[in-house]
This record gives sequence, C-alpha cells and structure tokens, in this order.
Amino acid sequence: MNLANKITLLRVLMVPVFVVVFYLDIPFSNYLAASIFIIASFTDALDGHIARSRNLITNFGKFADPLADKVLAAAALIVLVSAGKVPAWVVIIIIAREFAISGFRIIAASEGITIAASKWGKAKTISQLTAIILLLLNNFPFSYLGIPMDVFMLYLALVLTIISGADYIIKNYHILSSGDR
Repeated sequence: MNLANKITLLRVLMVPVFVVVFYLDIPFSNYLAASIFIIASFTDALDGHIARSRNLITNFGKFADPLADKVLAAAALIVLVSAGKVPAWVVIIIIAREFAISGFRIIAASEGITIAASKWGKAKTISQLTAIILLLLNNFPFSYLGIPMDVFMLYLALVLTIISGADYIIKNYHILSSGDR
C-alpha cells in the first residue's frame, strides 16, 4: 500500500475519533473535534497531491479517496444534526446528492467512463467543509461580529450541492440513457 493510500486510510480512521471526541463531555470538545476534522480534511488534499506528484494513482485510491471524503462530511453533518446545529432536511439533501452522484459514477465506470470533478463539485466541497468547520467552532470568529457566517455557509453549501448534482447529471445524462433501447 502506497503512501497516498495510507493517508486516505488514516482519514477514514479519523472519522470515529472525530465522532467520539465531539460527544465527549469535556470543555472545548467541539474545538478538539473541529481540529480533528480540519486535519482529516487536509489529508484529502495531501493524499491527492502525493498520488499525482509521485504517480501513485491506484484503483484503491480512486475508490477509497472519495468514499473517505463522503464518510467524513456525512459523519460531521450527522453529529451536527444530533447537536441541533443543522436541520436534518439539509443533511438529507446533501447526503442524497452524494449517493446519487456516487451511483452515477459507478455506472459511468462500468462503461469505462471517468467523470471528473467539476468546478461546481469543488465549490460544493469547499463550502461544505467551511460550513462544517464554522458550525463545529460555534461560528468562531464571526460570532464576535454578529455575523451568522456558519448559517450562510451551510445554505451556500446546500445550494452548491444541488447545482453541482444537477450539473453532473445534465452533462453526463447520456451515460444513464446509453443502455436504453
């Protein structure tokens, strides 16, 4: 197993640590959980950079890397729902989009087609991660300014989630219809 794949596995292993720390009944557990989430999020960029720069791209990495990202984000959103910081319906839409596009990519892969991440997908990911971090940090530092940046970023992430999902489907609809007779 190469270094990039080990870093991806580390991200997966950080998910239960993040969840446990989030629920610990200790002062500042949310800040500690946010730190773990930030480090785990950083490993996504790191493993991708290492894989590309050292030509370490593998089928395992192509499968595990996006899965690790989705598990990390979904876990964070679910604990934020349980803490009453995020409406469940928002998380349902976000997770449903992830399932739909992952399924879409599986169908494409079975036909030998790779669907690359779009600018909308990248913007969606950045906005989701930013929203999650702000929500974990209780909107720090914007709470001191009276700016609900965490809520703004959450709904921006929701809008970008919907747009990017629609963009993937519209641009690649032919993949779904190619087996129709």
